Amino acid sequence: MEQNVTAPAITTRSTGIRYGVINGVIGIAYFLILTMADIDMSKGFGRWGGTIITIVIVFLAHKYFKENGDGYMSFGQGVGIGFWTGLVSAVISSLFTYIYAKFIDPSFISTIREKAIEDMEAKGQSQEQIDAAMKFVEMFTSAEAILVMGVIFGVLIVVIVALIISIFTQKPHPETSI
Repeated sequence: MEQNVTAPAITTRSTGIRYGVINGVIGIAYFLILTMADIDMSKGFGRWGGTIITIVIVFLAHKYFKENGDGYMSFGQGVGIGFWTGLVSAVISSLFTYIYAKFIDPSFISTIREKAIEDMEAKGQSQEQIDAAMKFVEMFTSAEAILVMGVIFGVLIVVIVALIISIFTQKPHPETSI
C-alpha cells in the first residue's frame, strides 16, 4: 500500500518564524559586535546597520516564500511575513538584551544614561533641563522597559520595512488580480 505524503503548504507564519529566528540571532551577534567594539548604537552605522540587515532578511523571506510556495505572494502576505519575522526576532533579541543588561553587564544601562547626559551637555542644555529629561531617560532605560519597548518597536519597524519591501516583491496570483 502506497502512502501519498505531501509536504505541508508554506505559510506566512512559518516563513516569518524561520526568518525571525535568523534575524534575531543575527541581531544578537550584531549587538555583541557593536558592544565589544564600543561602537555607539544610536548613531551612524551602529544605528542603520541593523535596519539594513532587517531589509535584507525581509527580502530573503519574501523570496523564500515565493520559491517554496506557488511562486506568488500578495502584498498582504508580504506584510504578514514581515509581522511574524518582526515578532519573533524582536522577542529573541529583546530577551537577550534584557538578560544582558540585567545579569551580564548591569553597567550597560548606566552607560546609556551617561551618554544621554553627555549629549544634552554637548547641546548646551542647562542642568535643570538635563535633570528633567533624565527622569524620562531613567524611566525608559530600565532592563524591563528595554524589553517591552524592544518588542513593540521591533515589530513596528519590521512591519514598516515589510510594507515598503512588499510593494516591490509582491507577485499577485493572476487568477485573483483584477
